[in-house]
Amino acid sequence: MFYEIVATLVAGVAGAGIALMLNKLTGRRLPRWIVPFGVAVGMLATTIANEYAWYGRTVANLPEEIVVISQQENTSFYRPWTYAKPFVEQFVAVDGASLRTHPDYPELRMVNLMRLGRWATPSQRAVMVDCEAGRRAPISGPAEIGTEGWLDRLGWFDAPEDDPVVATTCALEATS
Repeated sequence: MFYEIVATLVAGVAGAGIALMLNKLTGRRLPRWIVPFGVAVGMLATTIANEYAWYGRTVANLPEEIVVISQQENTSFYRPWTYAKPFVEQFVAVDGASLRTHPDYPELRMVNLMRLGRWATPSQRAVMVDCEAGRRAPISGPAEIGTEGWLDRLGWFDAPEDDPVVATTCALEATS
């Protein structure tokens, strides 16, 4: 975030410089508001570029074990350009390095889901996936697992056939 602020300020100075140069080249015929306009255009263009580049930059910096399974695009009235091309505001990924299985329950896999957002705190949630039954359940804590009847107490729900969490988790190479 700090670098984005610095980049935006530098773009504002560059926009002012371009406006001053254009004014000098035209023999000072441009209106007085051209310099603040150049600052605004430079800063706005940099802000827009950062909004659209965030997702690609973030995914490129993730370890290869993390698989992106869904993106949420955003449009808003105060960003009219997003109606032409929405930008990815947040995404959900499966952390393949967190994949765990148990020898007694080979059809079950536990994995961490990560939610990363542009202006949001990253969050992580453990999920149990039943690959045979095509269902999944969130896990609220380690106390849920291992006690008598823990499997039945999980909040299982049948996932749709094309559920990306179930499909990705079941496709990952299992470790014990």
